[in-house]
Amino acid sequence: MSASTDLAASQAGWLKTYSYLRFGVSAAWVAAAFLLAPLSPTLAAVLLVLYPAWDALANGIDAQRNGGLTRNLSQLVNIVVSAITAIAVAVALGQGMAAVIVVFGALIIGGLMAANLVYGHRNGFLYALGAAGTAWIAGHMILFDLPRAYAAMVAASFLLALLSTLALA
Repeated sequence: MSASTDLAASQAGWLKTYSYLRFGVSAAWVAAAFLLAPLSPTLAAVLLVLYPAWDALANGIDAQRNGGLTRNLSQLVNIVVSAITAIAVAVALGQGMAAVIVVFGALIIGGLMAANLVYGHRNGFLYALGAAGTAWIAGHMILFDLPRAYAAMVAASFLLALLSTLALA
């Protein structure tokens, strides 16, 4: 085997390990959110701050494995956005859950934009962006105590998410 073949195999192995690690942490986070967070508002708050902090850490580790942050500017941006999100969630927790929904909605919209840059699937992206944007607006509806508008936004978000899934299939 040549050095470039060894490097490609090593990177492919790392990517597989990294993907499983990301999935495992995400699955554990979702399980903790559903099972443990209802038992303690403090634990729920910690989980909400930990997820974007974990995202920043994971991207930093991956960037270092692949040439550092100067060679991986998109990961540097992701790290900065995730770190800011963790701080914003911590601040938003003092304002209530609706404020947290707004912060997470902004993170989701940014993530969808990044995914579109990577995958370039225009129709699926537009539906997913619409779903995320509508869900984000729904968070604002909670803030302004507009339950009917909130229900309409959630329904629209669900429909757009469904269309996104169909477009990407």
